[in-house]
Amino acid sequence: MKMRQQPSSTPRYRREGAFSGDKRPRQHEHGPLRGRSLIPGKSSNFLDRLTATKLLQIIGQPPVNIALWDGSKVPEGDEDVLATLLFHDRASLYLTLLRPELRWGDLFSEGRVEVKGDLPGLLDAVYRGIDQKTVRPSLKWLNQTLGHRRIRNTFSKAADNIHHHYDIGNDFYRLWLDQEALQYTCAYFPDPAMTLEQAQLAKMSHVCRKLQLKPGDQVVEAGCGWGGFALFMAKNHGVSVKAYNISREQVSYANQKARGLGLADRVEYVLDDYRNIRGEHDVFVSIGMLEHVGPTYYPLLGEVIDNCLKPGGRGLIHSIGRNTPKPMNAWIERRIFPGAYPPTLREMMDIFETSRFSVLDVENLRLHYALTLDAWLQRFESHANEVEEMMDEQFVRSWRLYLAGSKAAFTSGRLQLFQVLFSREEDNDIPWSRAYQYNTPEQHHDEIGPG
Repeated sequence: MKMRQQPSSTPRYRREGAFSGDKRPRQHEHGPLRGRSLIPGKSSNFLDRLTATKLLQIIGQPPVNIALWDGSKVPEGDEDVLATLLFHDRASLYLTLLRPELRWGDLFSEGRVEVKGDLPGLLDAVYRGIDQKTVRPSLKWLNQTLGHRRIRNTFSKAADNIHHHYDIGNDFYRLWLDQEALQYTCAYFPDPAMTLEQAQLAKMSHVCRKLQLKPGDQVVEAGCGWGGFALFMAKNHGVSVKAYNISREQVSYANQKARGLGLADRVEYVLDDYRNIRGEHDVFVSIGMLEHVGPTYYPLLGEVIDNCLKPGGRGLIHSIGRNTPKPMNAWIERRIFPGAYPPTLREMMDIFETSRFSVLDVENLRLHYALTLDAWLQRFESHANEVEEMMDEQFVRSWRLYLAGSKAAFTSGRLQLFQVLFSREEDNDIPWSRAYQYNTPEQHHDEIGPG
């Protein structure tokens, strides 16, 4: 594979010594058959076509056909087809059938499998077509056993997991996230016609209203990304923020931005794990961090919040979730988001019940995340050539699949987006209705920059 020269200011996994003592495989050299000689069949046979037919049955007979390496299709014809799934060699077909979640993503990334047509639409149709109840227990057990080992978020491992995804260079993320605050979480679209920038500002305003921020509040944020929300809260609501993050790239960027905006006296970014949050605060907020915690540590997170929140304090957790418990897609967790786990609301209650917090409000923004991902995917595709120059072709295919698959997971209902508002159980100073969340005019003039 041709490797591009990396900009010296941008750390990459494949740069020597990027992380001290790091022995992990390079992100773009993870192909399951790398180093083996591939000898595609010159023509497909009856067993190949039978296997393709079986694969379509397993995924629920979506409006998709499979094209094999010799040009034959199952079923034949292109009438009413959403997309065509093209296998370039025999091994890729059988590996997909054996370990679909992990292998298919690798094969797609390597270019041995292609999708001709609507990639998000194909994945949405597959997700809708797969009925887990029809899978025989023996096959389900086999797939789980051969799938992958869960990556945990222990205190020592969490930083590595975050570095794997977030410390691949700010220049990469700037290409396709919103330009105002670099928000890498679900936006909020009161009007679906909004731009991504408008929707991310609307999301931050929405969360601030839910938390009823007022000047002088002391806010602690767990997992702050590139720091945009902390700056937004400080500038537009007169609060002081202490934000924790274990991504070196993000904390460095956020501190520089805070100094440039003259907000360093009110916003402090701490390069540390959420488990080390200290002090007393009026508000706890976490946007898109819970996915990196893992259910094992939810009671501990509840203790951390309990210890840092003042009497009468309030909090909000915004997280990707599920309706029923299930691990993260094996390929995404292994290749893109190590240690990620989207919880159910029942699992999230382990945060609140153990520390006797009262849940005041739950909002599901699932379709808002689908719109967010659609905007990200469009921007990513418009900069695909630049991304390839930064990284390589395989990286482009991997992230194309990741963004398209994530969009499909939300449109199909496989993933949810929960915002959970909570307070201490004895607090009676709480709103009587939700009017305060929605009756305040949208502050679309709010911004991160000076003004």
